[in-house]
Order: sequence, then C-alpha cells, then structure tokens
Amino acid sequence: MRPSRPAPISLLLLLALGLACGGAEPPLPRVGGSDPAECEGLSWWRRFAMDRVIDYRVFSGARAGFVVLVARDGCVVYGRTSGVADLETGEPMQLDTRFQLASMTKPITAAAAMLLFDAGRLDLDAPVSRYLPEFAALRVVTARTEAGGFETAPLEVPLKVRHLLTFTSGIGGYAETDDPLDLAWRSPDIEQAGLGSLADRVGLVPERPLYEPPGTRWRYGWSADVLARVVEVAAQTPLDVFLQERLFTPLGMSHTQYPDDVPGDAAIARMVTHDARGRLVPEPRFDAWYGRGWTPGGGGLVSTAGDYLRFALMLLQGGELEGRRVLSPAAVEAMTSLQVPDGVLTDMGLEGLGWGFGLSVVADATKTVMPAHDGDYWWSGRFGTQFWVSPAERTVVVVMQQTERSETSDLPITPSLVQALAIP
Repeated sequence: MRPSRPAPISLLLLLALGLACGGAEPPLPRVGGSDPAECEGLSWWRRFAMDRVIDYRVFSGARAGFVVLVARDGCVVYGRTSGVADLETGEPMQLDTRFQLASMTKPITAAAAMLLFDAGRLDLDAPVSRYLPEFAALRVVTARTEAGGFETAPLEVPLKVRHLLTFTSGIGGYAETDDPLDLAWRSPDIEQAGLGSLADRVGLVPERPLYEPPGTRWRYGWSADVLARVVEVAAQTPLDVFLQERLFTPLGMSHTQYPDDVPGDAAIARMVTHDARGRLVPEPRFDAWYGRGWTPGGGGLVSTAGDYLRFALMLLQGGELEGRRVLSPAAVEAMTSLQVPDGVLTDMGLEGLGWGFGLSVVADATKTVMPAHDGDYWWSGRFGTQFWVSPAERTVVVVMQQTERSETSDLPITPSLVQALAIP
C-alpha cells in the first residue's frame, strides 16, 4: 500500500506552541542494556514541543491517538502516548498497543531477504525464475496504442531478485487510475480478501505485463510481495515462521506478527477515518481482511512502537542489537545505501529521495520537504505509521497511529513534525 506522504514543516512553530495536553509519558523501555534514566536525553524544550505537537493533533480531532518513541546513541530518550486506541471503548494508547504497519512491512521483508543473502541461500543477481519458475515467461509493455491500450513482447532482460529489492522490477499494482494497464494490474488486486495464500497471490503477478524492463526505473508496487515468496522458497520455510525464528525472536520483537496470529486479548489500535464533516469515526473495513489469510511482504504485519524501534536500532547499529548479530554489516550497508539514486516518490511531488533495499534513503537533503541529512533512511505506512533513522545524528524516531485517510482528512504531518524536533 502507498505510504503516507510526508508534509512540509511550515506548521511546526504553530503546533509546537500549542498548549493542548492530555498525553502521558510512559516508562521508557530499556533497549541494548542502557537504562533510560542514565542516558543523556533530549532538551526540555524539544520534549515539551513534541508533547504539544502530539497532544494537539489528538485534542484538535485530527487523529485519535499516537505512540511515539525516540532513541539516540542506542538509548531510548523520549516516549509519548496520547489519545485512544479505540474510539468506541475509549481504550487509551499504551506502549504495547499494536498497529497495522502497512508498508512499514517492506523493510522487514528486505531484511529477511538479506538474512538469506548472508547465509548464501539467496543470490541477489539470480533470475527470480530460479526460485519462482512461473516468472520465466514474463512479458513487458513495449508501446501504447492510440486507443489507450498497450502492446507487449516477451521480456528480454531477466527479472532479478535485486530488482525486487530496489523496486525497479517493472511490477505495479498500486496505481489507482483508469489507465488500461493500471486496471489490468488491479484485476484482481492481490491484496483483496479471499485470494488464497502468498503463493496463490504471487502466482497471479506473471499474468500481467511489466510496465517497463527491469532496472529501468523505480516503481511502487507488489515487488515486496513477490520478494516475500522468493524468501519462502529460498528458506524452504513459510514466511511467518522464518520471520519469527530468524528476526523477531532474536531481536526481542515479541509483539510483531501477522493479524491471524495476534492474541485475542492483545491491545490493538482500531482503524479510524474522518466522515464527510471531518469528524473521527471508526473504520472497521480493514480489521476483517487486511493481512489475513496470507503473509504479504508489502504490508500486513502488526507491531508496536517498541518492537519497530528495536528493528530500526538493529539497522542503525550495523545489524546487531544487544550483542546479538542478526545481519552482517555488509547486508545492512546494502539495505541503507543508495541503490537507486533518485526518482523515488517524484509522482507525489517529492524530490531528493533515493532507494536502498526495501526503504527510502535521502539522496539530497537540500531538496527534501522534510528535515533530513544525506544518508538518512526511512519509510512509512498507509495508516500513518513512520520510522526514521539518522546515522549522522545516531537517532531513531518511530511514530505510530492508525488512520485511513478520507477526503476530509488533513495531511499526516505529525511524523515529520516530531522528526524535525527529535533530529537536530
């Protein structure tokens, strides 16, 4: 699913000075053996401003609630819970509240692939057809017709695993226009309910022609879902089992799983949206089907702010957390370096962003609309979740919310505002 678009920071001062309150500062989780009470925290004014930004967004009715964590130098230095996880029951947001990650699943899928790369079980330059034979006879669009249709031909350049990681595969699926090619990719949309397992759904992808030859351009689509199936085949293990055994358990991510595996008594942030008058209302559609019945690689995982912070800190620390190595430094370097130097999210009017493996990397901070340093990396999810890692400032920011935006919803500005205050 499409990530939330970061917003300009022009409203930062106004919101930071707002006096709305009502959030809480929970006991900060201990990560990496560091006691938060002994860490050098953020300045009082940064904490105050972040509190006001987060609480005002809830107070104003823009969002139902947030959970926010910030770590610096491997130590958690800020935490905030604000608002409610469930509009109907009034259940407050807590540190252990779970959220639909949506596209923040993609970096985790990329990390799973790099685990196999480290183990010598996945060749990034191998054809995808080595692992998924149904991808051996792909076709690609070669021309558009005057009537708006398209012509295709057999693919000459093989689709490689690397193309899936860099989103230069030619695979679509997210475009929502009435263009015949876009409609072909959404008929059916492999994310919809009732289409079977990951293998069943990925098996539908080769029936569609690629938008362009692999390696041509960055395109947002189902690349991570195909990659997830490649991981299953290369690991000879179901994706959810592989993630649990090789990533979540070693990292202590005990609250991260697919929706079908979430305990019935778990605290979950229920989806909300804005009605025609701009008021927050429950949005139950996604609870029934999103991420259920299969194990998507592009979206679907459920997690907490604390769990995702552990994942992000592992990346920042070169593949290691609390003395336990999960990925090699070389694998993390590949994930977080510019594999695609530009062209990421330019269709949304964003500049200065490139792509690594499964996440965006800041290529030119002078062109981005968000505060950033070259080499920062990040990604967000459809429902307003976002993480940001700044190696230059040794800082990680995780913002969780759960909002399906409607025509009356404003831009998801909170992550960018928090990031601006957390990262010098």
